[in-house]
This record gives sequence, C-alpha cells and structure tokens, in this order.
Amino acid sequence: MLPTSGTARFSSPLGVYDFQKRSSLIEVSEQGTQTLGQIASVLAHGEGLQAHARAAEMRLKG
Repeated sequence: MLPTSGTARFSSPLGVYDFQKRSSLIEVSEQGTQTLGQIASVLAHGEGLQAHARAAEMRLKG
C-alpha cells in the first residue's frame, strides 16, 4: 500500500513517464542570445550559479 493521501482514487501512483528520461532542447538565435544572455547571467549570479553565469556571459558579443 502506498501513502497517496487519497489521490489513488483519481490518479495512478506510477505512470509511463516515471520510467522515462525527458529532456528539452531549445534553440536561440544570435539576437535572442544577446537579449537573453544578460538576463540569464543576472539570474544565475543571483542564485549562486557562477559557472552558469560565466557560460551566458561567454555567449555575449563584446
């Protein structure tokens, strides 16, 4: 018995997606990189993800 708090009445505790690895790929244009890169860098620095911030900054022109 699984502790589902009653959700088993309308939802299965396990499904096909529980056994699959899913990933998303996105493509950004050069112009989009310049627009979003600075924002991504600020967010990454704010979250303490210095390597992610540097990766975004390396993609910026300049």
